[in-house]
Amino acid sequence: MRALKWILGVVLALAAVFVVGGLLLPREVTVARSATVQAPPEAVFPHVNSLRQTMEWSPWLSRDPETEVTFSGPESGVGAAMSWSSDDPQVGQGSQEIVASTENREVVTALDFGAMGTAEARFLLRPEGDETQVTWTLDTDMGAGPMGRWMGLMMDRWVGADYDRGLANLKARVEGAGS
Repeated sequence: MRALKWILGVVLALAAVFVVGGLLLPREVTVARSATVQAPPEAVFPHVNSLRQTMEWSPWLSRDPETEVTFSGPESGVGAAMSWSSDDPQVGQGSQEIVASTENREVVTALDFGAMGTAEARFLLRPEGDETQVTWTLDTDMGAGPMGRWMGLMMDRWVGADYDRGLANLKARVEGAGS
């Protein structure tokens, strides 16, 4: 009986550490990656300001060629939207809309992953001589619960590698178009 009480006490203490520790973790999570593209911002901008062009270098849509994609709104800029649906859990389903666009400088998109939550992605283009520093960020609210906040610790690992791959694809596409 004494051992059972001890085990129950340890389980309750671990649960308390999990809950309290989770509540102390940040609710907001940001993932950011950058790459230098050998082209001016005006050569990069069309590739991030059009969701149709994003399809050409997206790190996710290539995972499932059967992904169903639907576009709406204008070809590019504010109001351009897309939705996708895939049976592949790494692609899943959701929607994205460009909500702000400053020519050759910045594009902001709102992402909706349904039950998995929402996020905001941003492309910042900063000229550096004949090159452009492209920074791709993702900001999301992991929620008030401790489980989401613990998962927030993994976001950089989960999304960061995809952002690196996407930026490499974007770089190759833009630099290839210039030659």
